[in-house]
Amino acid sequence: MDLNKTIKHWLPIFLFLFTCSFVLSSPAFAHTNNSEGYSSIEVKEETLTYELKVDLTEFGHAMNKDLDPSQAIDTTAVQQYINSHIKLFADGARIEGRVSKTDIATINERPFAVVNLTYKLDQKPEKLVLEYNMFLDDSDPSHANFATIKMDGEQREQVLTFEKRELEIGEGTALQTSKQFLSLGLEHIFTGYDHILFVISLLIGAKTVRHIFSLITAFTIAHSITLALATLQIVQFPSKLVEMAIALSIVYVALVNIFDRDSKQQPWIAFSFGLIHGFGFAGILSEMRLDVNHMATTLLSFNIGIELGQLLIVLMAYPIILFVKKVQAFKWIIPGTSMGILAFGLLWFFQRAF
Repeated sequence: MDLNKTIKHWLPIFLFLFTCSFVLSSPAFAHTNNSEGYSSIEVKEETLTYELKVDLTEFGHAMNKDLDPSQAIDTTAVQQYINSHIKLFADGARIEGRVSKTDIATINERPFAVVNLTYKLDQKPEKLVLEYNMFLDDSDPSHANFATIKMDGEQREQVLTFEKRELEIGEGTALQTSKQFLSLGLEHIFTGYDHILFVISLLIGAKTVRHIFSLITAFTIAHSITLALATLQIVQFPSKLVEMAIALSIVYVALVNIFDRDSKQQPWIAFSFGLIHGFGFAGILSEMRLDVNHMATTLLSFNIGIELGQLLIVLMAYPIILFVKKVQAFKWIIPGTSMGILAFGLLWFFQRAF
């Protein structure tokens, strides 16, 4: 293949795609989508303590305030907003929290507001209901809060989303938790556009169904290993470094597809980069400090959700790729797609690096 001719042919397309992706990702278009929150709730005899961590930027959007990480948070405004968007009912009676402390923390290289609330109880309740509406109607309907609840010596994990805003503390079951984390795994893969583009790049470089199976198997085994290691906090790396490496993995596979179309992606490449992607998958779970007794169920359910999502991507994308490769008039689509993937990979790398 004539490399200079190839570069000359595709460079204008690449520059156009890169410019479009840069414009769409610039601050004028930026908004914290798929924002995350973390809740740590503990019920004692006559007190409930609630540590809430939410994305600082999204918190500012929701309250129509400019929250500066270097300045103290207005506790009065925060308390009013939280009490109107998080409702707790002890045995049917509404209770309101009082902000006891606020702070700023960095989670996955992003500033988070940390709010500690205290709720007074007349007595230890038999039933406690939480209604969670932070951001969901104000600024980010895709927001998810990962809640850890301790009550009566037990710990349970729940995920609060637009579709599921209410939970009864003490009423959760292992099956309910499994379903939620399976759904969370599915959502995580379908909103993880960098992971999707990496899988599509592997499919573009695949030659046969057997080759696809070897690539996806290698990628799955690798990211399952590091997902478990990172969640269990056995091996961890800075999230910024992980996200940069994920972007570079996309760049590498896209370059191979563009400049060496006759070669096929190797399973060891998919395995190596899969180890990196596993650390990216683990970001949410590692922050939740999951209970050891429920770790296996939660981790397995989350990983199954990721694998199901990944399988759906393969089943949807590969027939299209195969069809396009066979139709002469559409031959330009595959290299054009690879150029677009390369542009996004480079953009993500520079955004995450600087």
